[in-house]
Amino acid sequence: MTLTRRRFIALSASAVGLGTAPLVAGAEPQVWRGRAMGAEVVVTLRGGDPGALWRLGRRIEARLDRLEQALSLYRTSELVRLNKTGVLAHPSGDLAAMLDLAGQLHATTDGVFDPSVQALWRARAEGRHSTAPFGWSKIERRGPEVRLPHGMALTFNGVAQGYAADQLAQLVRDAGFDDVIVDAGEIAAIGQGGPVDILGDRGRILRQVVLRDECLATSSPGATRIGPDHAPHILHPEGRWPRWRTVSVAAPQAALADGLSTAFCLMTRDEIAHSLHAWPETRLVLAV
Repeated sequence: MTLTRRRFIALSASAVGLGTAPLVAGAEPQVWRGRAMGAEVVVTLRGGDPGALWRLGRRIEARLDRLEQALSLYRTSELVRLNKTGVLAHPSGDLAAMLDLAGQLHATTDGVFDPSVQALWRARAEGRHSTAPFGWSKIERRGPEVRLPHGMALTFNGVAQGYAADQLAQLVRDAGFDDVIVDAGEIAAIGQGGPVDILGDRGRILRQVVLRDECLATSSPGATRIGPDHAPHILHPEGRWPRWRTVSVAAPQAALADGLSTAFCLMTRDEIAHSLHAWPETRLVLAV
């Protein structure tokens, strides 16, 4: 069975144009739906002629396919090849961007955000012990080349959905639209935005926030359980279990919010506050 990360943020009816409160009064929204990185993708656009988003559809699909080719763990992607062979000579811009951001997140969360736990995650999901190496410092980057120790594997599931939201938001913005919500499992809002419901691990609405030119990501470790011991799917590199059931973070970029919300599930409130000092435009929205 393919294990994918659940979505924990739901656009309210008004945000996707299904209710009576539109993003901008007097305009009907255009909605594009697809799927990528283990989540449904919804792009909601206000403004432009009625066919504007439809014409962008192929570009959106192509961009999502490019992300899957780079970052997916469930198809023959660059990441899968790197994990299998331990070396990648010329990573794409998307994979390089993920490595750069992961390094920053690792440093600013005191090592809690660590994509090198993939082999440990897989072992726990399969109910076995892993002796595979892990630890972000063991990754070698020599110019354009990336090398992993034998047996190490990476996952960007803790940040890739946010990155997808950022990429689509930029694509739509570059096409000339400035009132958009992109929901790729994490949310990027451009312009007026709209209300967003934050859901807990059991699907209950915990809070509603209004996003305007801001991104939001939410993580709930216990919403997806893995292995015979039903362990939370978000793993601490030292094996500690999560401290929070649901964490939401707002940031200028959805990828940043995504990575921080993942790490913050494993950190104390003091550790979270210390980490946020490195990201002054980022805020903790919810930790319960």
